[in-house]
Amino acid sequence: MHGPDVRYGGVTLLGSPEGGRYPSSNSLLIRGTEGTVLIDPSLEVDRRGGPGADVDLIAVTHAHEDHVAGLRLFPEVPVVAHPAEVAAVRDPETLLAGSGMADADADAVRHQLRDTFHVTGHRHVDAAGDGAVFDLGRRSVTIVHLPGHTAGHCGLLVEPDGFLFLGDIDLTSFGPYYGDLSSSLEDFVTSLERLRDMDARWFGTAHHVGVLDDRRQFLDALDRFAAVIDRRDETLLHLLREPRALADVVAHRLVYRPHVQQPFAEAVERRTAVLHLDRLERQGLVVPTPDGYVAV
Repeated sequence: MHGPDVRYGGVTLLGSPEGGRYPSSNSLLIRGTEGTVLIDPSLEVDRRGGPGADVDLIAVTHAHEDHVAGLRLFPEVPVVAHPAEVAAVRDPETLLAGSGMADADADAVRHQLRDTFHVTGHRHVDAAGDGAVFDLGRRSVTIVHLPGHTAGHCGLLVEPDGFLFLGDIDLTSFGPYYGDLSSSLEDFVTSLERLRDMDARWFGTAHHVGVLDDRRQFLDALDRFAAVIDRRDETLLHLLREPRALADVVAHRLVYRPHVQQPFAEAVERRTAVLHLDRLERQGLVVPTPDGYVAV
C-alpha cells in the first residue's frame, strides 16, 4: 500500500505511506509528449516495482541512499546527475566514503545500503550541470545547482508547469543537513538565497513537507528552515562560554537528539560542528585554544 499520488500539471508526486519521511523520499514522474523522466527513484518506487509508467530518463538530485534506492529497477535506463554526484551514483562504496564515517560505523551503513535500500549503483550515469535542459516534448526539466547539502545537490524546474523541486532543501523542522565530507555550510546559505529569487507555482520537497502552492508560504518556510543554522550557531556560542574540545562539542550534538543512535550520527555531528566552528572563527566569535575552542 502506498500514499496517494498527486498531480501538478504534468508532474506526478509518487506518494508513500510515510509521506516522504526518511528512509522514504518523494519521487516525481514528469511526462511530456516525447518522453518521461523519473526524479529520485526512492524506496517507495522500489517497493512498487517501478513508477507505473515507462521511463526514458532518470534524474538524481544527489547521491544519498534514499534518493537512489529504486535505481536497481532500471539497469538500462540512462541516469543524469551533477558532475560532483556521478561517481557516488555509480558506486555505493563511493557514496559511503563521502560520509566520513569510522570503519565500524561505515560497515553498519554498508549493510543498510544493501539490505534496506538495495543500493547497487548504476552503470549508465552521465553528468548534467547547472542550467542543463531536458526537452520532453511540450515540457522541459532544467537542472538548478543548489550545493551545500552535498557538493552536487540540485533542484529541478519543470516548465511550463512552474514546478520547482527542491530536493533535500526540504523545509523540515529538522533543518538543513550538511554533514557529508563534500557538504558546505556557506554553499548551503548561498543556495537558500538563490531560491529566494526564484519564482514558481509549486515548490516540492523530497521529504514530508511535500508540495507548497503559495510563494509567501514557501518563503516563510524557507526562513524557518534557514533559522535552524543560526540556532546552531547560538547553541555553539553558548556551549563555548567555557573552552571545549571538539569531542565535547560533537558529544553535545547540534543536529540529532541524544536518543538517536544511527551509525552515521557521530560523523554528521563532527562535520557539522567543524563547519560551524570554522564559520564562527572567520566571524571572530570563536578562537582556537590549545585543547579546542572558546567563544570571545
